[in-house]
Amino acid sequence: MNRKQKLIDLEVEDLADALLELAAQSGAADDLVERLIATSTENIQRFRKKLAGLKRSRRFIDRRESLRFARKLEMLLQDLKAGVTDPLAGAELVAAFYTTDGAVLNSCDDSDGCVGDVFRYDAKELFAEFASRCTEKEKIASILLKLNRTDDYGVRDALIYCAGDFLSDPVIRTMITTIQKRADDARDEYQKRHHLMLIESLARQIKDAELFEHTRVASWGKLSTAAFVDIARVYLESGNVQTAYSWLNKIPENETFQSYERDQLLEEVYKRQGDDEKLIELLYQKFSSYHSSATLEGLLAVIGNDRRDEIISKEIVLIHANPTFSESDADFLVSVGKIEEAERFILERAEQLDGDYYGSLISLAKTMESENRKLAATLIYRSLLISILERGYTKAYPHGVRYLNKLDKLAISISQWMKFDSHETFKDQIYQSHGRKHSFWSRYEQK
Repeated sequence: MNRKQKLIDLEVEDLADALLELAAQSGAADDLVERLIATSTENIQRFRKKLAGLKRSRRFIDRRESLRFARKLEMLLQDLKAGVTDPLAGAELVAAFYTTDGAVLNSCDDSDGCVGDVFRYDAKELFAEFASRCTEKEKIASILLKLNRTDDYGVRDALIYCAGDFLSDPVIRTMITTIQKRADDARDEYQKRHHLMLIESLARQIKDAELFEHTRVASWGKLSTAAFVDIARVYLESGNVQTAYSWLNKIPENETFQSYERDQLLEEVYKRQGDDEKLIELLYQKFSSYHSSATLEGLLAVIGNDRRDEIISKEIVLIHANPTFSESDADFLVSVGKIEEAERFILERAEQLDGDYYGSLISLAKTMESENRKLAATLIYRSLLISILERGYTKAYPHGVRYLNKLDKLAISISQWMKFDSHETFKDQIYQSHGRKHSFWSRYEQK
């Protein structure tokens, strides 16, 4: 029996007593109890009172308190959700919440973004819920237009970005006309860009690629690679494959910026055009430039899984021919079951191992260890330890001690050190270089 069912089986009076006891210990719990026992009208009144309090408050919220403050804002929206029965009224009240953005964000250190996220996500979802249920769509559009006349804190546009979820294309086109007039009448470049950005979003949502293109040109003037990619994406989403392709071809072949996004779009273009030759060329290029299970499977899905061994064998030759160590190449060799090749790849490039790249190396070290490739694992753990010691990163010393203990154990099973220093020599070297780091060595000796 789960906890919920056990609570259901309890006596009502016992649950009430427990809630009251909890409410006495926690402000959040007390707020929840008040919401549960309040009528719909009372919950709306509570919302309005808290909203007014936000605008009047002069207390600054520092970063340590920002998460708790964000939770209070979420609870405020829950009061609204519990109290509203008329969806149009609900949308208007959420819009009123957005008008506190200046007072709220000016009165707190939101370095972690958790307060802003209440506007960007929680409030947006609640507005969309009310707007979807509301039959008076023109009034919803009017609320959005009024709210987004200005957006000094970059949170109100979240509602424009989801307008297509609850407004029809004709209503959105009417909104675009109004916003375009605002852009034309804007007094400064910042305001003009703000309005044009909203039009771009709405144009994409109604799949009007020509309007998106026109607006981007009006906003940016000379277009960049990012603009080429964005315009091509919207044309592709609207079903105009050829025009999308023509925009992608405007990007220089040697351009690396947003190359991943460009290749993703080209892949979709070739699929829709049925151009298998170009698709295979692109997929093989992606696989060769970044070896991974994902890029391999993407290629094999087109050329056939029966060529797996052929492609892997050919690529292993190329990987070994490259003298540079690559974590992704090592991971790829492991992922396709070529453990011996991965070990050789690591041993031949051991001097290039950089322990600063902890995230990718630690899993590789564990794999080599589990596959009984003790020397390869040792060399990786050494690089991780050296990185910690050279940086003098005291918070990471517990990890460094663990690596050194690991090296002690691995050394017992290694009889042939090949061209590499033995464990004793390695320990002598790091002690000579880092013997003054007493905090590290005292931890190690305790272990």
